[in-house]
Amino acid sequence: MKNAVRILKSGGVGVLPTDTIYGIVGSALSKKSVIRIYKLRKRNPKKPLIILINTLKDLDYFGIKLDRKTKKILHMLWPGPISVILDCPSRKFAYLHRGTKTLAFRLSKQKNLQNLIQQTGPLVAPSANWEGHPPAKTTREAKNYFGTNADFYIDAGKLDSLPSTLVRIKKGKIEMLREGLGMKKVLKVKNL
Repeated sequence: MKNAVRILKSGGVGVLPTDTIYGIVGSALSKKSVIRIYKLRKRNPKKPLIILINTLKDLDYFGIKLDRKTKKILHMLWPGPISVILDCPSRKFAYLHRGTKTLAFRLSKQKNLQNLIQQTGPLVAPSANWEGHPPAKTTREAKNYFGTNADFYIDAGKLDSLPSTLVRIKKGKIEMLREGLGMKKVLKVKNL
């Protein structure tokens, strides 16, 4: 992990287990890392990436201001495998929001991941695969996609999981965009 922290802080990218599936990660605050991940994943340049954060305070990096109701909803949803789309109109982060002026964030419950993000800062973390292909379930599968183009691989065995549930919060209402892990929690909070 120490090696991964050093690499990520210096603008590198690598594959590691997230709280859902293997992700290819890089610093969300490094335009160079983000561009590299888009190229490695052969990702549609118009689609933003999910960003892993360690605390609600990490949203400050992106100039995101939360109203009281949104903050309350986030406290009920997080930590957990739920990615939440929030408004981010700043031009400074156009390399992340790709003109959508929104970003998706997830606050993991997994301690190792929290410790890593605490040391590196927020990380972009799309699934470890080429766009349109199945997510890697092992580091071996991830290496078939990225080979030596990723700077490190952290092996956690086979991960066969759904991706995170993806929601958007608008005007204090939760809108479901993708069902996945954490869906039951979203439905529970939505019905309060």
